[in-house]
Amino acid sequence: MSQSLVKTETEIELVRQSSLLVGKTLAEVARYVHPGVTTQYLNDKAEAFIKAHGASPSFKGYRGFPAAVCTSVNDVVVHGIPNNTPLREGDIVSVDCGVFMNGYHGDSAYTFAVGKVSEEIALLMKRTKASLYKGIACALHGNRTGDISYAVQSYTESFGYGVVRDLVGHGVGRELHEKPEVPNFGKRGTGTRLDAGMTIAIEPMINQGRKHVFTEKDKWTVRTRDRKPSAHYEHTVVVRMKQAEILSTFEYIEQVLNDK
Repeated sequence: MSQSLVKTETEIELVRQSSLLVGKTLAEVARYVHPGVTTQYLNDKAEAFIKAHGASPSFKGYRGFPAAVCTSVNDVVVHGIPNNTPLREGDIVSVDCGVFMNGYHGDSAYTFAVGKVSEEIALLMKRTKASLYKGIACALHGNRTGDISYAVQSYTESFGYGVVRDLVGHGVGRELHEKPEVPNFGKRGTGTRLDAGMTIAIEPMINQGRKHVFTEKDKWTVRTRDRKPSAHYEHTVVVRMKQAEILSTFEYIEQVLNDK
């Protein structure tokens, strides 16, 4: 089954181009993340940037989603709909962005601190991001999706965090969500076999408290049941023989954050 999910080098290059534009879009958003800004404003900046670069936002209209990016504040895990409520000092906001260009999607997410956050929340962000790279290190030819899952779960649970079960990473390509599913929890040696050339989005969603979540009446917004904060980081990667290759990038984002 997985053989049909393998991309040619030409296709991988197109996924890379879309993924790099996502990284640049998130860096554009990073410029405006500060107390008092609204997530609707961040969304508008992202959409304008994507369109200015000859692409379209993957999320807008996807299964009826109304915005260009997902903006998930504090206890919202994912799929937060941008609105006009100002962000406050100490909040965190994860911005998930997809771009469609030249027939292929790219997908990435980053959690931003709004002003100065508590030490506990800063650690949640740092460790969630670290778990992403532990997962990516397992995206090797011959491994299975469960190897990625186990790497994320075992690391984050060692700090007492909750690993969200209801949402998973996924394949990326001509479709925004392709097979295989890439959970953030599981056992080594289980799940879909990974073959070199598969392009997948790995995206730990880690709760400061328990793993349980619920979806609001808008059918999009996913929150933690205990209302504790959640962090979310995502890269689009290609499975390789010896070392996974990251197609998206946080480099532009972190350059902006360091300059702030």
